[in-house]
Formats: sequence, structure tokens, C-alpha cells
Amino acid sequence: MSPDGYPQQSAARVGPRMRAVFEVLLAAHGPQHWWPAETPFEVMVGAILTQNTAWTNVEKALARVTGRIALSPEALAGLPRPELADMLRPVGYFNVKAQRLQRFCAELLDAGGEAALAAEDTAALRRRLLAMHGVGPETCDDMLLYAFERPVFVVDAYTRRLFGRLGMLTGTEGYETIRALFEQVLGPDTALFNEYHALIVRHAKDVCRSRRPLCDGCVLRGGCPGAV
Repeated sequence: MSPDGYPQQSAARVGPRMRAVFEVLLAAHGPQHWWPAETPFEVMVGAILTQNTAWTNVEKALARVTGRIALSPEALAGLPRPELADMLRPVGYFNVKAQRLQRFCAELLDAGGEAALAAEDTAALRRRLLAMHGVGPETCDDMLLYAFERPVFVVDAYTRRLFGRLGMLTGTEGYETIRALFEQVLGPDTALFNEYHALIVRHAKDVCRSRRPLCDGCVLRGGCPGAV
């Protein structure tokens, strides 16, 4: 058993398949050019706002915000909360997310800002982000990978669905176990993690859907025990 709780022999068994899945998805869908944001701070804001909503709604909310103020932690933290909540209406739970975003901005500024965080090593930075209000493992790792360009694999519901159907996950693994498995199998490769996560999201949304998956046209069908 490895320190992260995943059997070493299982990691060795699924490793070649995980790499093969990446190559097949890349050939099928092409590079995804993620994350869809212009600055690292915009990535961090987007990672908070996209919780429980679609990215198209985040884009609408960000357009409402940037149409009125600069997208900076100082500007967001200084807004009256009802005003920010109104801007965030497209993402749902806008009152909660306004509070969450403002507390995150205040904690980011207290920590010395983006540059101070970027100077920390990955393990320390991950601990710091996880300690911030409203930042769970997936949100944290989105920030680490896409804002700070650290080799940390992002695990989400799409990852669980796709690799569960492919028989490489049982469905009982915790977040950290799955993250450690991908990082162990793939090695510390930021560009690979970036592209792989984006491809998983693309394929799970378009083909390996939660309901009525399009198995007949799936490029992974040949090696998928969950195909219908």
C-alpha cells in the first residue's frame, strides 16, 4: 500500500491505460487551451465562482463585474457586499459566493498577495489555499494548476465518472487518493495535467454523460467495461 492509500500494484496496472486514455482523448478532441481566463487572479476568482454552476454562467458574472470595476482583490474586497452579490447573480447562490469571494480576497491580501503566494513551494501553497475560506480540494487544485502552474492534478466529478466507467476507479476512493494516483502514474508534468483535466471535462460533458452516455460513438468504447 502506498502512503496515499492506493495499492502500488494497482497504480502499476492502470498506469499504461491512463496514459493511453490521454492520447486517445487528445487525438479525438485536440488541445483545449485551458484555463479560459486572462490572468492568474481571474483563474482564482473563476475557480470559486464555478462551484455548482456552469462556466458560461461564470463568464456572464465576470463580465458584469469587469464592466464596473477592475478585477483585483482590492477592488472586490472593497465593494459593498450587496453590490457584489448583484453582479454575481448569474452564478447562483450569489449571496454566499459574494461572501466567499470577499473573504478569499481579504485573506489573499493578508497573505501578501498573489506574488507572495507564488513564492511558496507547492506543498506549502496548497496548505495555505486549503485554509482559506470557501476553498476545498478541487477549487484549491484548480488554482494551483491553472493560476500558479504547479503540477497538481485536479479531480472532479467528471474524473470519477469517466475512470469509474473505464474500471480504473472503484468509486470509493477519496479525493486525495485519486489525485495521488494520477500524479504517481503520470509524473510531475504541469502541461500534461492541464491538458488531461480539460480533456476529461470535454469528453465527460459531450460523450460520457451522466445520463444517456453516447457510448456508440465513444473513442474509448473498446476498453470500457461500462459501455452500454
